[in-house]
Amino acid sequence: MSSFLADVEADPAEAEVDLKEFGYVMNATRFWGYRPEVAEGIFGLAREVTRGMPLRLRGIMVAACAVAYGNSYCALSWGNKLAVWADPETAVSVLTGSDADLTEAERAVAAWTRKVTRRPHATTEADVGELRAAGFTDAQIFDITTFVALRIAFSTVNDALGLRPDAQLRTTTPEGVLAAVDFGRPIAD
Repeated sequence: MSSFLADVEADPAEAEVDLKEFGYVMNATRFWGYRPEVAEGIFGLAREVTRGMPLRLRGIMVAACAVAYGNSYCALSWGNKLAVWADPETAVSVLTGSDADLTEAERAVAAWTRKVTRRPHATTEADVGELRAAGFTDAQIFDITTFVALRIAFSTVNDALGLRPDAQLRTTTPEGVLAAVDFGRPIAD
């Protein structure tokens, strides 16, 4: 079993997407087979608030959020994506918090993402000011924050119910990314 719940069939349309992109059906796709419409609701909103946002920036946000939250599945999965959209070293730098080779704007978003994930009640107007200084509008800051909150909701359900990262990630993930993700649930057998 890939989680604490009994395995269910993945939504056929979602399974087809996974097969085309990864060559296998992800544990998360099967897991969300309990309520694929809820997963689509979360991801639909996430797509809405990130419309026009570069893939690299989305990858940075998800990776930073996953690490701050302690979610190994998203850290591995999105660490892989970020390694493709940027390079493996950039992915590792976000996963380890060094943020090497990020632009000023990307560093500001990564820092904000970590703050919102770890202690949203402790953010300050000065923190928002750092995003403004990096060139983000208030509407963009709202969207970035909403995206992080949606990722936290998704990760909460996954982690609370024991969802484990796909076994295939053991062989498809760059070594540096694998080494950086030393937290959260272990990769499935």
